[in-house]
Amino acid sequence: MGIKTPRTKYLKWKRRNISYSKMRRKTKSKRRSLDRSLLLLLDKIDGELCKLEKQYGPQLPKRYYRRRATIKKIYAQQYKIFHTGEKPKSRIVSIGKDYLRPTVRGKEIKPVEFGAKVNKYQIDGINFIEHLNFNAFHEGNRFQDTIFKAQRLTRAKTRLAGADAIYATNKNRRFATKYNIRTDFKRKGRAGKHEKQRKQMAALITKERAAPFGGKLWQGKGTLPSQKDKGQDQRNRNIMDILRYPYRQRP
Repeated sequence: MGIKTPRTKYLKWKRRNISYSKMRRKTKSKRRSLDRSLLLLLDKIDGELCKLEKQYGPQLPKRYYRRRATIKKIYAQQYKIFHTGEKPKSRIVSIGKDYLRPTVRGKEIKPVEFGAKVNKYQIDGINFIEHLNFNAFHEGNRFQDTIFKAQRLTRAKTRLAGADAIYATNKNRRFATKYNIRTDFKRKGRAGKHEKQRKQMAALITKERAAPFGGKLWQGKGTLPSQKDKGQDQRNRNIMDILRYPYRQRP
C-alpha cells in the first residue's frame, strides 16, 4: 500500500490536466492556422497529381477522375469559406457520396441527418413515393402535386385526404376548399354549423391514415401480418395485381 505524498498528488494532478488539455477544443487561431496549412497541402497535392497525369498520361478508371473532380469542388468551397466566410450552396460533406447533404432535423439524439428526404402518399394501404431528394425541402409544398398525382394514378377525383400538421398551410387549405377535398386539418377560426360531424369525419380520416401509414414503410420489415390485418393484406395484394396487370381480366 503506497503512501500519497504531496509529490505524487502533484504528479497525478499534472497528468490529469495534460489529458484534459489534449481533449480540449483548439483555439480559433490554432484552428485557422491548421485550416490554412491543410488547404495549402491539398492544393500542392492536386498540382503534383496534375503534373504526373500530364507527363505520363495514365489510363485510370472513371471513379478516379470523378473523385478528383469532387475533391477540387471541396477545395474551392473550403477556400471560399476560409477567405470570405460565406457558406457555399450544395456544400459537399462526403468525398465518396458528393450528393449527400446535411438535413437539420432538430432531434435530441441526432440533430443532423444525412440521406434522402422522401414525400410519400398512400392509397388503400399501398405506399407511393411522390418526391425524393437529397436536398432539404418542405413537404407542405408538395400537397397539391401529391393530390394531382394520386388522381392521375387512380383516374378518380380525390374526396378525402389525411396529412400531418405540416401540410395544413393556408395555401393548402384554400386548395382543398376550392376542389371540395375533406381533410383532417385542425380547424382555424370559429366553429361552423356542422362542427360535430366535421370532427367525427376528421377523426376517421386520421385513424385511417395514422394506423397503417405510420409503420408500413419504415417498421415491421420481415414480420408476418397479424390475424387482424389479413383481410387488409389480401385486399392490398389484389390492388397491387390490378396495378401490375391493368388489362388482365380478373375472376
